[in-house]
Amino acid sequence: MSLEERIARADERGLAAGGLACLDRCLPLLDGDEELLRPLWGSLADGSDWSAPLEKARGALLGLGGEEAAGEGGDEHAEAVRLVAHMLDTAPAERTAEAVRPWAESCSAVSLRVHRLLDPAAEGAPDPAGTEDPPPLVAAELRRQITVLELLEGHGKQGLRRALDVSGEGRRVLRAVVSRRARGSAESGV
Repeated sequence: MSLEERIARADERGLAAGGLACLDRCLPLLDGDEELLRPLWGSLADGSDWSAPLEKARGALLGLGGEEAAGEGGDEHAEAVRLVAHMLDTAPAERTAEAVRPWAESCSAVSLRVHRLLDPAAEGAPDPAGTEDPPPLVAAELRRQITVLELLEGHGKQGLRRALDVSGEGRRVLRAVVSRRARGSAESGV
């Protein structure tokens, strides 16, 4: 089943977890503490309202990736930072399937775009379309997105712990990529 089909079948919790997991994996671009998103994951587990933790995360994160970080790593990095900030900024305060579905779809596309922008193997290559194989970083992100949705569909609330683990793994990978790009930019004097 394709990613798009999985998103179309997902319930409110699966959609919210899918979107949140995309944001969580992209957190290194905002230089944010991963613990800032934990209350949002907690609200998915206990079914509580996520609007207050969402506002707290926005307040803490939306200035972090800003101008200084946007200048590091070139245009691709700056665009990726803007995309991730937009992902956080557009998260719906109301967590219903109708409110979360467009956000989850957008987060999926944005996260794939961010990974494509930062993938060293994708530099200078056209965006993959149709049956072309995506670059490695993008392919790994695609697999993680599918895995999170599978976990939530197959295990419901119990799948959240594993989904969080999958997200943490992706966040570590992206943090390493961001760090490598920053070192490369510093060494080349950019």
